[in-house]
Amino acid sequence: MAVGHDKQEQVRAERARAVGLFRYSLIREAADPKLSTKQRGRLVRDLAAREHVGPFGQPVRVARATIDRWIRDWRRGGFDALVPNPRRVSPRTPADVLDLAVALKKEVPARTAVQVAAILRAHCGWAPDERTLQRHFVRRELNTRPNGMPPKAFGRFEADAPNQRWTGDALHGPTVNGRKAILFAFIDDHSRLLPGYRWARREDTVRLEAALRTGLAARGIPASLYLDNGSAMVDRQLLRACASLGIRLIHSKPGQPLLTG
Repeated sequence: MAVGHDKQEQVRAERARAVGLFRYSLIREAADPKLSTKQRGRLVRDLAAREHVGPFGQPVRVARATIDRWIRDWRRGGFDALVPNPRRVSPRTPADVLDLAVALKKEVPARTAVQVAAILRAHCGWAPDERTLQRHFVRRELNTRPNGMPPKAFGRFEADAPNQRWTGDALHGPTVNGRKAILFAFIDDHSRLLPGYRWARREDTVRLEAALRTGLAARGIPASLYLDNGSAMVDRQLLRACASLGIRLIHSKPGQPLLTG
């Protein structure tokens, strides 16, 4: 495990240095202290208007404000100031590792990305992140359930008119200052507008209803609400509120995503 971690750190460091070299090669002429402000401005505008070969061979464009910032960074801290934090530069997974992961998945279709990653670590001493493997399996149409069957495909749906049906959910975002950030949101199933939403620290009915009140004040009363079976969604307080407002409260079937029946 330590060997794999060291390899990842080395790859990140090399990619970070490649990014720093790209930035320096882009700004070195414009950063010449002998240039006048007018000359420098003309060079920077020209650089921003053109497409460049990025640090990893891809075509990129760089905004003028970004070029100006890189010049300031270089003047302040030299080349090291142009090198990003290695942990922010994700390593590109080697093709041979992905090929081996695909072979392992095809060998036993019921294998999950977590299981494939464990085999790779045992075999190679390192493995990509499980989410990377899962995305690769999806692209190769190899995503299956533990029973070896592909996940059920669901079609799109759309309400016939605005305010006919709102779908609500609680989405878990990043951890902020050591605490969860949860987004309660409602989407109109006709217009795809977000009539009401609210960030919260806890997933409960009080925060859900606060997001709903925002939507009601902005867009009026929907004919129905479509929610999953989370504890905040099945609370009797929410049911009473919907009954008072004449809103039909519908819950999805357990174990299924939010879809119309």
